[in-house]
Amino acid sequence: MKSTVIVDPSFRRMGEIFSPEDRQRLIDLVDVVWGRDEPMPAQDFLAALPSADAVICADWRYGEVLDQARQLKAIITVSGAFPLRLDYDYCYRNRIRVLSAAPAFARQVAEFALGMAIASARDIALGDREMRRGTEKYLHHGNVGTFLLYDKPVGMIGYGSLARELHKLLGPFSVKISAYDPWLSDGYLRRQGVEPLSLEELIARSRLIFVLASPTAENQAMITRELLELVQPGAVFALISRAHVVDFAALTELVLAGRFKLATDVFPTEPLERDHPIRAAEGALLSAHRAGSVGEAMYELGQMALDDLEALVKGLPPRRLQSAEPELSGRYASNRAKRKR
Repeated sequence: MKSTVIVDPSFRRMGEIFSPEDRQRLIDLVDVVWGRDEPMPAQDFLAALPSADAVICADWRYGEVLDQARQLKAIITVSGAFPLRLDYDYCYRNRIRVLSAAPAFARQVAEFALGMAIASARDIALGDREMRRGTEKYLHHGNVGTFLLYDKPVGMIGYGSLARELHKLLGPFSVKISAYDPWLSDGYLRRQGVEPLSLEELIARSRLIFVLASPTAENQAMITRELLELVQPGAVFALISRAHVVDFAALTELVLAGRFKLATDVFPTEPLERDHPIRAAEGALLSAHRAGSVGEAMYELGQMALDDLEALVKGLPPRRLQSAEPELSGRYASNRAKRKR
């Protein structure tokens, strides 16, 4: 008998995360309940939950109903983060695995982060704007303030799956990487080939700083004005994960003052206000939260979910998705910027 799985990925679309081949693989593997783009009605979800072996969803929007899940083995989220409105203690007590497809974003975001870093260090976007305005400077006159990535000290704030993928991409540049991550031991970081540093030391020493930390209840605006003032003149500050972790008002002021360069894909409010002052900063490379939304790469969410679902159906542990851990699950914060209404 096949396992029964509720598939309710909205706000994601079925065709966005499952290739035609993987959609057929899903149908062959389990009995799918719902499996549509529209949000599953609450009454339908409650009717299906008692016999469900797993739930694939974008977030837990169903309320406190886990006591009705008589045989549930896993909750798999395809949003890119762990759900906030979920009773994790109940899941741990009842051996319900909570799994996130966040690692599926690591490669595409790492590639984008590297591109933004090089573009900022070499003023590629600024040079393009000057050419279009007819104010370009040629040869060495156009390279005042630019620098090579090769052999530079690079700091990573956060060393999760995204940072590890970026580390691989930085290999050919012979950079010297340091990391700050309070959720990882110094010994673990050294085994990954990075030097553990305090946040102050990392920011002060690095020519290129990547902010890659997931938002938590503890790290809101942890990169304060005082820390930002330690950034080296002309360095690149690449804000890749979430604006949640930075004092964005102070960051904006310092970039407008020309203290250092900024490359950012994320903002405190999205869409960004049309009159936000960061839009006027010549030293800023701005991107509209596009690092992790490449169509061809989104299929990896479905692939990872299916690979681990197949393992669970066979009575094996999941290997590809990120598993919620009792020590950390209470410390997660929202995975998305505030949205303008």
